[in-house]
Amino acid sequence: MTPLKIGYLLPTRDHAVRGDHDPDQLIDQARRAEALGFDSIWAGDSPVTRPRADPLLLMAAVAVATRRITLGTAVLLPALRHPILLAHQLATLDRLADGRLIVGMGGGFPNAGTEAQFAAVDVAFARRISRLEESIEAMRRLWTGQEVSFAGRHFDFHDVRLAPAPTRPAGPPIWLAGGGEPVLRRVARLADGWLPYPPAVQNYARDLAVIQQSAARTLTPALYATLCLDEDPERARRRLRTSIERYYNAPLEVVETIQAMFAGPAHEAAGWLDAYTGAGAQHVVIRLAADDHHAGLEEFAGLVMPLIRTEGHL
Repeated sequence: MTPLKIGYLLPTRDHAVRGDHDPDQLIDQARRAEALGFDSIWAGDSPVTRPRADPLLLMAAVAVATRRITLGTAVLLPALRHPILLAHQLATLDRLADGRLIVGMGGGFPNAGTEAQFAAVDVAFARRISRLEESIEAMRRLWTGQEVSFAGRHFDFHDVRLAPAPTRPAGPPIWLAGGGEPVLRRVARLADGWLPYPPAVQNYARDLAVIQQSAARTLTPALYATLCLDEDPERARRRLRTSIERYYNAPLEVVETIQAMFAGPAHEAAGWLDAYTGAGAQHVVIRLAADDHHAGLEEFAGLVMPLIRTEGHL
């Protein structure tokens, strides 16, 4: 069985909510995650709806500060950007990271805040998915390093060559987020990986089977999961509520119907993650609901990682 890989989401949004905009702390956490044995480090993207540090600029700094760990976006919104400029940024970042980059992408969750974000940059929200698909096709052409042209519904360019090309000839792998039948078809057709957050493990297993039946390429099944660790389950639940409602400005009861979340002791967290591994997840990106993210990172690495990396949890 493929060993489970474990990633850590840098708390860029949590820092911004608290008015802490010092990137050095985030870079230090990335270094520490690498030292603790995490396989990957990730950063989210939301310049207007949930403002935070720009993920690509932050990951450029992390690329230089680390040596082994994979870098990823969880998730980037390419529809907000022009694919020539984004392909150039990602190719340069992949060079800085020596081929350690994964580009997690999404279309943007359908709510009023996301619609306002698209409106702020003068992009039609209703066209975000077709822009996402065209961007993927255009960027993969541009990443060849050859002179290429593209004519689509949203983007039209001719005889464009980018330099540098990414470290890998095909460019960095693209993982797509989300669930639902249209998303699953898109993942199977376009993606190198799948990064969803379904709250029910049986839905994860069902959707993964649908993707694998028609996937156009070998695909990495992943999971985006939020954890709040505490030996007292009731206190863990209260801490999760505070973190999630501060992060999303929405009730926990609403968010947890959409996203995979756990609150409780470390050994139960390992079992909860193990269920997703059993359903096919090969790479888990952990977002920690914590007041002290330095302590939370150490706690997860010390108490949960040893359990899910034992023979019984693979």
